Amino acid sequence: MAQRTSLKALRNLIVQAETILSTTTLPERRTERALELLRAAVALTDDLLVTPPAAILGAEGGKATLANRGPDYFRQLAARRKTHGGGRPSKKKSA
Repeated sequence: MAQRTSLKALRNLIVQAETILSTTTLPERRTERALELLRAAVALTDDLLVTPPAAILGAEGGKATLANRGPDYFRQLAARRKTHGGGRPSKKKSA
């Protein structure tokens, strides 16, 4: 959630800079170029705010877990599943 609020704050800062630049004129058409760049930055931050983080990660999501824990961890998980079945208890049939 903190990343989303940081993106919103960044977008607000860019919009404020765009507003300030739109009221001034700089030599050699610098104002127009700066406004163009700021509008592109606003569009990028809007896109980042709309895209969910899972869509950005895609298939890369599980690689960090595997890299941090290693294959032995997952072998131990599988072994625990075989010995401790878990799940729903079986229904007792009444006569």
